Amino acid sequence: MERAKLTDDQQKQIASLNDLGKTVSVVVIDSTVAGAIAMRDEPRPDATEGLQALTQTGVKVVMLTGDNKRTAEAIGKQLGIEVHAELMPEDKQKIVNKLKRSGHVVAKVGDGINDAPALAAADIGIAMGGGTDVALETADAAVLNGRVGDVAGMIALSKRTMSNIRQNITIALGLKAVFLVTTIIGLTGLWPAILADTGATVLVTINALRLLGAKPVAA
Repeated sequence: MERAKLTDDQQKQIASLNDLGKTVSVVVIDSTVAGAIAMRDEPRPDATEGLQALTQTGVKVVMLTGDNKRTAEAIGKQLGIEVHAELMPEDKQKIVNKLKRSGHVVAKVGDGINDAPALAAADIGIAMGGGTDVALETADAAVLNGRVGDVAGMIALSKRTMSNIRQNITIALGLKAVFLVTTIIGLTGLWPAILADTGATVLVTINALRLLGAKPVAA
């Protein structure tokens, strides 16, 4: 391994790159600094829009990462989210459990092996497409396209589905209750009650089919 002494100016440039969340590798040739290579992981292309969509629905977003603190804070500042960095897999799991004990319903989004314990501990684990098999197998749901905006779309569709279920239960039980009472007091006979029961099945099926027209959240 070759070594070279960095000048004050070079050290300042490296520190400046570190502050931007970049990891710097110095290239040394014949014990002389020939250059430097700065690298960092970048957010997904739709990360900003996707996180805004989540925030608008009232979701609090927290980033849990094993990356170094400086890099994580630079990305977090860019995206405008709270950051917890330099975490081991068990640390991520502890934070998820802490949020749950605070009364939050926690959804953990991840794509790596290190995310698996936290995915399992969360109320719902969401794996990003293109992630590891361990993450996909551990998660309760998966975003196949790997788009951050699809997480907001998944939440919106889940809310619509639960609303639809409540509507269908009300329709089905309401019609049964009406015709039960009217049959007992003699206002309707057996056949109208049977037809009403069949009609309730048709109504709830048609109502459920409306979910097929759900449009994805733009991001």
